[in-house]
Amino acid sequence: MVIGSRMVRSTGTLAAMELVFAIVAALVASILAIELFLSWRSRRRLHAEVWMMAFAAFALAAWALVVGLGFGWTSISFRAFFFLGAIANIPLLAVGSVALVVSDKAARRVLNPTILWLVLGFFATFMAPFVAEFSDGHIPEGSDVFGYTFMIDAVTFPGPRLFAAISGAVGTIVIVVLSVVTIVRSAKSNPRLAKANAMIVAGVVVAAAGGVFTALGESAGLSLSLMIGILLLWFGYRMAVNSRANL
Repeated sequence: MVIGSRMVRSTGTLAAMELVFAIVAALVASILAIELFLSWRSRRRLHAEVWMMAFAAFALAAWALVVGLGFGWTSISFRAFFFLGAIANIPLLAVGSVALVVSDKAARRVLNPTILWLVLGFFATFMAPFVAEFSDGHIPEGSDVFGYTFMIDAVTFPGPRLFAAISGAVGTIVIVVLSVVTIVRSAKSNPRLAKANAMIVAGVVVAAAGGVFTALGESAGLSLSLMIGILLLWFGYRMAVNSRANL
């Protein structure tokens, strides 16, 4: 009985920590999205506009996680969490990085295809049927509830997992490459900016690592990685704001 009660307390503590991590991530992402909105409103810069959308997606995904952990997962809360967190936010961060590091012209060339990709991903996420029921007490894993494809009237469509895999891989590669280019360029002339970009890369990588924790069945690891990832992104952004006149 003593061992059993300890296990119950341990499970309850873990669930509480998981919820706290998710709330912190949601609050920080919300604050950063508001900051970027105010920055964009004062100076209509494309990178601020797109990053604002990216962090708004991150914030909404984190709030969906809070709702799922606090009140139980539903079809809507999980689909919103999956689309905003696994499909939408990283590609938008990548487009914003293109605008900041390369040019607005280059970013506009990839923005419309990115929006089309996200519309298709939204359709896939909210139309695809679940292949399994949610497990109580855990953050559902996309591979458990979604297939790679789904069918409507005998027509096969790509599933949410495919959109998430491509969004995460391509978006992360773009962000890392552009950040490394900036780090190399500014290492001597502006070391603070180089550190800021290193933080941004670390934030993206840590947030993306949450999927690995979920795959291993460590749902608390996902909440923790999201919290640490968004904090690194926020600190990196704030440091870059103070280091680069055109940010």
